[in-house]
Amino acid sequence: MKTHNTLQDPDRFYDELNDAHLDLDGAQSAALNARLVLILANQIGDAALLSECVQLAARCAAEPVSAPAAEPAGGASSQPIPEPALR
Repeated sequence: MKTHNTLQDPDRFYDELNDAHLDLDGAQSAALNARLVLILANQIGDAALLSECVQLAARCAAEPVSAPAAEPAGGASSQPIPEPALR
């Protein structure tokens, strides 16, 4: 499982994802997220990899979300995705 940023333009993706949620109520936003997860899971297709991703997301779910550090000019950070503290 990749734990470092591999997006070519993470800010653009974030903006696009955020824009997709504009004017949606909570239920519609949750439905969009659920559909997106299923579409992306289908693109990945590897059950073991998907299981690892679900486990990481579940461990991170209770962790506070903080603003990302500034990215270096001209490219995405190669910093790993933070692993939550083990409980």
